[in-house]
Amino acid sequence: MEAIVRRLIQLVVVLVIVTFFTSILSALLPGDPVETIAPFATAQQRTEIRDQLGLDDNIVVRYGRWLGHFVTGDMGREYAGAGIQGPSVYGIVKTSLPRSLLLMLYVQILTLLIAVPLGVYTAYRAGTRIDGIANGIAFALFSVPAYVAATLMILFLAVQHRVLPSEGWVPLSDPVQHFKHLIMPVVAITIGQFAIYARLLRTDMVATLQEDYILMAKSKGISDRRILWRHALRPSSLTLLTVAGLNVGSLISGALIIEVIFHLNGIGYQLEQAIATRQYIALQDFVAVVAIVYVLINFAVDALYRVLDPRIRGARIG
Repeated sequence: MEAIVRRLIQLVVVLVIVTFFTSILSALLPGDPVETIAPFATAQQRTEIRDQLGLDDNIVVRYGRWLGHFVTGDMGREYAGAGIQGPSVYGIVKTSLPRSLLLMLYVQILTLLIAVPLGVYTAYRAGTRIDGIANGIAFALFSVPAYVAATLMILFLAVQHRVLPSEGWVPLSDPVQHFKHLIMPVVAITIGQFAIYARLLRTDMVATLQEDYILMAKSKGISDRRILWRHALRPSSLTLLTVAGLNVGSLISGALIIEVIFHLNGIGYQLEQAIATRQYIALQDFVAVVAIVYVLINFAVDALYRVLDPRIRGARIG
């Protein structure tokens, strides 16, 4: 119960800090937002728009008004013009958020499928030439930004060879096209992620394999495979799980950039559109949703951490 209350407090603090900081940055954007929203409006129309959007209010007043609406579940609408009903921000979030979450889920699954076997194998072969080559490749891939990997894959697989589509989202109801459209986005993010996980798991497993109970298991004639996967992997995975939770921010930021490159229309794409069109209310809402997702995912990681390590179920984490 204490952990839940602590996480709820953390959620509120993170939400307020991130969204208020976003409000400040929005006010510092160059140019008049009204000229972007309505470039051909008259002086009178621009005055009305500024009044409707509260652009002449100070940052604190504008932020307080937005926060009051958000906590009551009112996300507002994007501004589409005087007297025109723009799309509901809640409707946009309802459509785009599942896409972002599914993209991040695919990335985590693929990352673990590659990183765990690689980390276990390199720990088993620690100090050998194979271990050195694997670590070198991992560090090289870690240095490749997601947007660079995405651009190279688009040029090679979509433009030159036309093997995979370069943009768009297809629902899971058509699984073949769904995964064809997501192969490049998922791989682009995974390239940098699995290198971190594999290296961390290898380091922890090398230390675990020196423990007394591992040496005892070897003396009993237990096979190396069983020792690696049943006796050494679980205690070694705790640090990996912790880093996975801390790495959620990096994963989210990578997903947001990739969504823009591949036009996936997730939360990241909507954030970019909101900034480009100066939709300040929508921008605040999207940032708040990302902050909530970040805290909730970390909460889930903490809960899983307690399941994997019973010794800390009654202790306080971080």
